[in-house]
This record gives sequence, structure tokens and C-alpha cells, in this order.
Amino acid sequence: MSEEKHHQHHLFHHDKPEESQFAALEVAYSETTYGDEQVTQTADVYAVDNVNYSELEHEKALKEKNHKREEHLGELGAVAAGAFALYEKHEAKKDPEHAHRHKIEEEISAAAAVGAGGFVFHEKESKKEAEEGEGKKHHHLF
Repeated sequence: MSEEKHHQHHLFHHDKPEESQFAALEVAYSETTYGDEQVTQTADVYAVDNVNYSELEHEKALKEKNHKREEHLGELGAVAAGAFALYEKHEAKKDPEHAHRHKIEEEISAAAAVGAGGFVFHEKESKKEAEEGEGKKHHHLF
């Protein structure tokens, strides 16, 4: 019998790579002489999406991706809560016996949709601030 690894793929538990996805590709050195002293500086170089980044640029890219991902999750939450609010509004009309309960659930889910929309706005502003720090310009209407 040959010994083979049995890989189980689950929805949330994927196989983790042996090395970090963002492992340092190389170490960059720079040497500078100030008078009699020689100073050596080092910086790790990373690759994300086939683009080389320094360590600070790597952190900025990860933050930007995180803001974008959280913005999309907030949008999804706002849509889901809004859809549930509409469903409860329909149920209130359809089931007059429990209409009060359905109206309360409708209001709660509508409030959750507004909260998710606020979170999306917050993440969008955070993403803009992170991009402005990199030197990208945005045109503001107000």
C-alpha cells in the first residue's frame, strides 16, 4: 500500500500552505557611507498578486483589501436585512393574526439594514483615507 495524503476539502477549512502566502521573496540591502561610518539598511520584498511590495507597501495593500472585503460584506448584510424587512412586511399583510409580531420584526430588520449601510459608508471612507495616504486623489463634491 502506498502512503498517500488524504485531503479533505471543507467549505471553511481549506488546506493551509506550508509557507506563508506572502513570504518574503528577497531581502534588499543598501549600504551608505557617512564620513567614516558605513550604514547598512535592509528591507524585505513581498509579492502580492504578482506585484513586488516592500514591507510597508505590503501592509497598506492588506489593509486596503481588508477594507474592500468588509465593505462588500456590509453591502451583503444591508441587502439581506432589507430583503428580510420586505418579507416581514408581506407576512404582516398575509397573516393578520400575527401582524403585530411581523411589523416588529420588519422594523428590527429595517434598522439592521440601515446599520449595515452605515458600516458600508464607514468602510468606504476608511478605504478612501488609506488611498489618500498613498497619494491618490479623490474629487469631493462638497
